[in-house]
Amino acid sequence: MYWAAQAGAPGEKPFYANEFKTSPSVSAMTALGRVLFRDPSLSGSGRVACASCHSPDHDFGPPNSLPVQLGGVSGREPGVRAVPSLMYQQNVPAFTEHFFDDDGDDSSDQGPAGGRTWDGRSQSAHDQARLPLFSSFEMANTDLESVVAKIEHGSHAAQFRDTFGEGVFADKALAFKGVLMALETYQQEPGEFYPYTSKYDAWLRHQASLSPAEARGLAAFNDATKGNCARCHISGVREGAFPQFTDFGYSAVGAPRNAKIPANAVRSYYDLGLCGPLRADLKGRGEYCGMFRAPTLRNVARRSVFLHNGVFQRLEDVVRFYAQRDTAPEKWYPRAAHGAVLKFDDLPAKYRVNVDREVPFDRHEGEKPALSDEDVRDIVAFLNTLTDGYSNAPRLSKE
Repeated sequence: MYWAAQAGAPGEKPFYANEFKTSPSVSAMTALGRVLFRDPSLSGSGRVACASCHSPDHDFGPPNSLPVQLGGVSGREPGVRAVPSLMYQQNVPAFTEHFFDDDGDDSSDQGPAGGRTWDGRSQSAHDQARLPLFSSFEMANTDLESVVAKIEHGSHAAQFRDTFGEGVFADKALAFKGVLMALETYQQEPGEFYPYTSKYDAWLRHQASLSPAEARGLAAFNDATKGNCARCHISGVREGAFPQFTDFGYSAVGAPRNAKIPANAVRSYYDLGLCGPLRADLKGRGEYCGMFRAPTLRNVARRSVFLHNGVFQRLEDVVRFYAQRDTAPEKWYPRAAHGAVLKFDDLPAKYRVNVDREVPFDRHEGEKPALSDEDVRDIVAFLNTLTDGYSNAPRLSKE
């Protein structure tokens, strides 16, 4: 179903219940959502659309290599995190602190998982569509009435009425519900948001062959003694469904602090993911501090900014960081005045116990990394097979 079925308070109608005089069709909401997604007039500045940060030409991710994008009432307020892609989000579960997804084995508690955004604070596609409209450093609207007014008096008013009914603007709350429904329905459109047209998908369909480097990269990616990437970025088919390349879970990888994020100029400021500051309900839960949701790796080779703080601009650097974070930390972290490497410099010392120590992060300084230089290059070659738009697969015979 194109809406995540989540009810509101007791006695309250769930948001997906139809309250419109015209029953909106999926096709009409998709078409409306597509134009609203691209409309900068829906922002407080009149210059920022959803598509400004989630560019359709860049896999619905950032259109440049800036670590954070600009928005707000001035159109120049910097955000605090790298923009994630909106693609392949159709199966993200609602956030839970105890996630069980091991073939019915309820003894296997994965821990925190699910939710939209890097910290999971949006519980559904419907909720996620609301968030940027009011974020002070994104579209910066002050209230739902102002959003509705922009549509009512803008170029999409007739299309909005055709979709939800002639009198829809009389009830501002209902009209705003229509805005969210159109945006979330559009973001569930398979052809644009989860087409499964990569070389890897063609390989899974037996329509393509992996090169030797790509095949070695897949093996290293899956190998629990090497990359161990599939631990969080699941690569195999499950119950007939092609992989999302994420387990929807959370981890603290110890990313280096990014001095190019303006918020980081204040040394006391830390982005701690699950425990704040953008997410407030888990504030004080120290065991979660520094954890961010594992993103999908689909189309990752076309990105030009990586990790939650955009500290890396080359995919190979990300993979190499994973391999050498603990064996050669001086390559990735700054040094103090006295020369000591400031490892995990984007986390307060008391939360560094949360940093992931599983393979390949199980080594010590000076030891041989779990991944060789060739492994790193091969994994990058494999990750390139996750790029949508592959067109060289042979056609299956109809005989």
